[in-house]
Amino acid sequence: MKTAIVWFKTDLRLFDNETLIKAIAQSEQIVPVYCFDEDHFKKTQNGFDKTGSYRAQFLLESIQNLDDNLRKLGSGLVILKGKPEIEIPKIVSHYRAKKVFAKREVAFEEKNVEHEIQELLFKMRCELETFSTSTLYHAEDLPFSIKKIPDVFTVFRKKTELDATIRAIFEAPESIQSPEIPPIELPTLADLNLEFEKIDKRAAIQFKGGESEAMNRLNYYFYESKKLAVYKETRNEMVGSDYSSKFSAWLAMGCISPRTIYSEVKKFEELHGANDSTYWLIFELLWRDFFRFMFKKYQTKFFLYSGIAVDKPNSKEKNEAALKSWIEGTTESEFVNANMIELKETGFMSNRGRQNVASYFCNELQMDWRIGAAYFESQLIDYDVCSNWGNWAYLAGVGNDPRKHRYFNIEKQAKDYDKEGEFRKLWLPVK
Repeated sequence: MKTAIVWFKTDLRLFDNETLIKAIAQSEQIVPVYCFDEDHFKKTQNGFDKTGSYRAQFLLESIQNLDDNLRKLGSGLVILKGKPEIEIPKIVSHYRAKKVFAKREVAFEEKNVEHEIQELLFKMRCELETFSTSTLYHAEDLPFSIKKIPDVFTVFRKKTELDATIRAIFEAPESIQSPEIPPIELPTLADLNLEFEKIDKRAAIQFKGGESEAMNRLNYYFYESKKLAVYKETRNEMVGSDYSSKFSAWLAMGCISPRTIYSEVKKFEELHGANDSTYWLIFELLWRDFFRFMFKKYQTKFFLYSGIAVDKPNSKEKNEAALKSWIEGTTESEFVNANMIELKETGFMSNRGRQNVASYFCNELQMDWRIGAAYFESQLIDYDVCSNWGNWAYLAGVGNDPRKHRYFNIEKQAKDYDKEGEFRKLWLPVK
């Protein structure tokens, strides 16, 4: 029987998943798998967990939900643990699969694993076929080649909006042919060398992983509360669940696709009318695309101290005391402290907060920006390799910012975006 492996990674969904749909179309039966890559649960060179407990918990919930949804269609998820370059060939051999379908990667570490697996599978006479499933616009549909993508977002956006089209979404499959797949055996946080950390009750939102939760959030934000209609006016607020869409964690894990959100924005506009807010959510999805395409263009450069810049102002390598103070929220800036405590206690921080604490790290503390980016990687539930490292390079003046050295006046920002001090009162100890 013609069997294929569908290797799920950060595309943990059934709806608008081209990888899954193409695998079903080209095979008699499929075996969905997820591999817990042991390298994702180690310490980074800066001493942080590469995947912290908040994100790991969200990941486990997302995988459980994917398995639940697959079983409703007659399939299920096989869980692998170890190195994908060892475990994927093993599962291919076990099921005598002739093809592996997977999401296409763009970042350095993920791309290396993908290449290694491709070479190993080739020797087994098994093909690895990858699909781009993370962006709103498909790379092949852009009005420029990857090498010629403009480095300035506004130029990229205007040309793309004018000359490129967004592809139609893929409906979820109605049934899936699979061999009998045993009940799922998920690792615990302890198995992943992590300890459970409860999200603080003051959190802007209590994230729960999975495609079902992603669709619930979309339905609530668009149709139940209609908060989408005022998104542009409220997106820079800092307290509560509804000042922004909060889709980022589900997008990062691939529980929902940008195109699904886009198609629902269009439906909302038909029902309630288009305005600056409905456009602005699509505008933010374009930012995600831009960073992902920048990674395709520059590959490893976003992980270098100099980024994609020609020159970079000197900074201190690492100041342990200043780093600890920044992480713990005990710096001289109350606004920075409130944001950093929110991140530490919840795994989330507003977009406005992220820009300010990154600017403070780079400009006031003058430390190697990559240390800050690595801490965010560990701590954020919504960590996305391209958005995280792309945004940090941007704030450090070595990325895509045409102004090159963007400096935030933190006290002014606090007055502008936390006028009454509501956010600071929420997160800082009472004096």
